[in-house]
Amino acid sequence: MRRHWARAACAAAAAALLAGCSSGGYEPTGPWVPQVDGPPPAVAPPPDTDVPEPPDPDSPPTTLPDGEDPNVVASGLDTPWGLAVLPDGSALVGERRTGRILQVFPDRSDPVVATTIGGLDATGDGGLLGLAISPAYREDSLVYAYATTATDNRILRFSLGGTPQPIVTGIPKGATGNGGRIAFGPDEVLYVGTGDTGNAALAADPASLAGKVLRFDIFGRPVPGEPTDASPVVTRGHSNVTGLCFDGADRLFVTETAPSPGDELNLLVPGGDYGWQGRIGSEAPVATYDEAGLGGCAIVNRVAFLGAVDGERIIVTILDGNGAAVGDPEEFLAAQYGRLRTVVADEFGALWITTSNLDGPDAPDPDDDRVLRVLPPSDAGGGVS
Repeated sequence: MRRHWARAACAAAAAALLAGCSSGGYEPTGPWVPQVDGPPPAVAPPPDTDVPEPPDPDSPPTTLPDGEDPNVVASGLDTPWGLAVLPDGSALVGERRTGRILQVFPDRSDPVVATTIGGLDATGDGGLLGLAISPAYREDSLVYAYATTATDNRILRFSLGGTPQPIVTGIPKGATGNGGRIAFGPDEVLYVGTGDTGNAALAADPASLAGKVLRFDIFGRPVPGEPTDASPVVTRGHSNVTGLCFDGADRLFVTETAPSPGDELNLLVPGGDYGWQGRIGSEAPVATYDEAGLGGCAIVNRVAFLGAVDGERIIVTILDGNGAAVGDPEEFLAAQYGRLRTVVADEFGALWITTSNLDGPDAPDPDDDRVLRVLPPSDAGGGVS
């Protein structure tokens, strides 16, 4: 095994991670800064196109032409990566390589290009990676993005059609292990997962933002709390964070990949050290998966759904009340849509999933890449609630 630990994860401490925090003034003390000099990345205005109305939930189901897949809500995208569900039931989907952000609809209406982020470095694992919407989106219409530039990874904040403003810069970048997931927690704090950029020593270094889970307020300032008030670092020792997801008890789980077999699902404990690479860490993984290439994650009714890019399936792991894995993992959508990366649950329990076939080793299908909206199997988790 590639990781060792000194004690099991503590559920009580994990709950403390997600307790509400207040924000004070922020004076940078590390290699990160809340703003950057010079012009922000370019953004293209949205096209002069009427946005389709969201579907009426009481309307009869749409009749599909013969041969069309009801799970596919959008096709012909270029490497969709970040995804955030909007309050109206549609979703924003970011294309890693092009920087386009499209609005995608569950009724299969044509996607609408909402905006385009310029100034990206999409080589290697870089580009437009994570997306999240403001906890007050109905009031402020703000979107957050994790993006790779020529010099760093950074977090941008903008309204659709507006100019993106960098609120956190200086996150290390790399051709591999580039991480880049963001999600707002139930505490309205922005959590950020980063990769080690191919340098495992950075993951262990508390002064580096690489190989970490970080937390910021809506302005990009570190949120006071464990392990230290002055630093945004919540946990360290991560190889490459590829997914962030909260369960019904407001606990934060992360998925991460590694160059060697043994991708992990981890339950975060503030101040925890997750032991990459070969070091003695403090926290045990909830579960490990060989040859999976884990992508994003979503948790519905104590069942974790994990995208498996290399495994070309959704991995299903049942969790108990303490956040521990129960039994062996199951799977669905195996070998049906190719490489499955991002997984996000909406308020109805449906899973929004992106494929990642255009950047894979095999020839893509003519409809790739795609966005799916799928109801999980009714027997997943054996009725756990």
